[in-house]
Amino acid sequence: MENSINPPLDTPFKQDVYNGLTAFPKHLSSKYFYDANGDKIFQAIMNLPEYYLTNSEFSIVQENKEKICVLFAENTPSFNLIELGAGDGKKTKILLAHLNNIKANFNYLPIDLSENALKQLESSLAEEFPNIHVAPKCGSYIEALETVAFNKNNKNIILFLGSNIGNMLFPQAIRFLKRINSLMHKNDILFLGCDLKKNPQLILDAYNDKSGITASFNMNILQRINTELQGNFNIENFKHWEVYDPETGTAKSYLVSLKPQQVTIAAINLQVHFKAWETIHTEISQKYDHEMIQRLLEEAGLKIVSKFGDKQGYFENYVLIKK
Repeated sequence: MENSINPPLDTPFKQDVYNGLTAFPKHLSSKYFYDANGDKIFQAIMNLPEYYLTNSEFSIVQENKEKICVLFAENTPSFNLIELGAGDGKKTKILLAHLNNIKANFNYLPIDLSENALKQLESSLAEEFPNIHVAPKCGSYIEALETVAFNKNNKNIILFLGSNIGNMLFPQAIRFLKRINSLMHKNDILFLGCDLKKNPQLILDAYNDKSGITASFNMNILQRINTELQGNFNIENFKHWEVYDPETGTAKSYLVSLKPQQVTIAAINLQVHFKAWETIHTEISQKYDHEMIQRLLEEAGLKIVSKFGDKQGYFENYVLIKK
């Protein structure tokens, strides 16, 4: 049984861990996968042969960079290139290089939950593109986006790549895009990446690779609780489990308790009891078909200007404006 004595919930991490592990069923947010260790693991995931997402979107950006950059730079003397969930900037650097080559006048504002990832990105950009003005912001996407000066006279391009929209359930995704829409002006663009429905086995393999790297990525959230909140999770007592529902297009990740156990998290005065085979839900990865995407954009008040896909039909990127 979970119990607490005046838990000092003075950070979002503490609040979310307490709320998630006292809920039924238990859950933890995938945004807490990312710290210095989690960032390193995710870099390894992106290089896995099973993880098709990175290569699919990379090929789209590489093959269409000229057309994409024309859309970004048209009808404005200068613009802000704002990226939500910038990570290592691998795909974005293709666009930065082309914009730099055509001497576009722009500022790059990467936003990420991981301060470690932003520091590494800022360092690599200073070396590769010393003449590009970079202003990183650490924090949640909407909160950080709200701090950006959305000037009607300065076009804003918002990048939301890597199927990050897939980490939200459909109603959450609608609310998220509606909020972005409310911040956009007529000339602004949202460049959105969406992972498409495909062979269910390909999707399962992408989130449950044979080498166990994705499993260690999910387990990193327990490691963070141990390190930052003085928890005593025994990682070996949990198993990573992935499921995919081809009807809804929803992939879900879980950590499954292999036996009855009790975990103490000292920093929030919490004891958590797990039954054998009890789960912690850690991540959603939503896959879309074209009808779902149309519904999503319709509800959010966004209009497709252009779209780009990979040769295999795995992934699509959309250029979106306000209706």
